[in-house]
Amino acid sequence: MNKAELIDAMASKAGLTKADAKKALNAFTEVTGDVLKKGDKLTLIGFGTFSVSKREARTGRNPRTGAIIYS
Repeated sequence: MNKAELIDAMASKAGLTKADAKKALNAFTEVTGDVLKKGDKLTLIGFGTFSVSKREARTGRNPRTGAIIYS
């Protein structure tokens, strides 16, 4: 499911216009991003928890060029 399909499903399920569903989804993703950028976590009971975890850097390769990528 892509973003447009999710907006359609939200609008249908909640009885919203597609424009209102899009605003709601954009607000949710913006607030979620803000919470994660602050280093906090977001828990939605019955759905899941969003959090950022730090991990060791690793190397990879660009499959087209073969160049080493550090991330």
